[in-house]
Amino acid sequence: QVQLVESGGGLVQAGASLRLSCTASARTFSGYAMGWFRQAPGKEREFVGTISGSGLLTYSSDSVKGRFTISRDNAKKSVYLQMTSLKPEATDVYYCAAGPFNSRRTSEYAYWGQGTQVIVSS
Repeated sequence: QVQLVESGGGLVQAGASLRLSCTASARTFSGYAMGWFRQAPGKEREFVGTISGSGLLTYSSDSVKGRFTISRDNAKKSVYLQMTSLKPEATDVYYCAAGPFNSRRTSEYAYWGQGTQVIVSS
């Protein structure tokens, strides 16, 4: 069983930066690929990005490429989402997830955090 806890969300103005963190309870954290997703009320959960267990491979959605960066620190059992040049449409609940390999599909991730709210004001 893996428990994930996100933090770092909040209210920011458009153009600002924010870094989300996700800390895991997994014994072998480096054995999991980690994903970031976001979800607005009434909408499906949307892929943001993913990073391999080693941290060497990352993939991001086209909508955030160049502005959002995923990284991880396996010693701290944590994964991060650095968000820059935030736009109001980035207002969502952001979730981290753990799975066996990099994927854009929510179904490929077995473990999920509770989410952290990001609000970007215009």
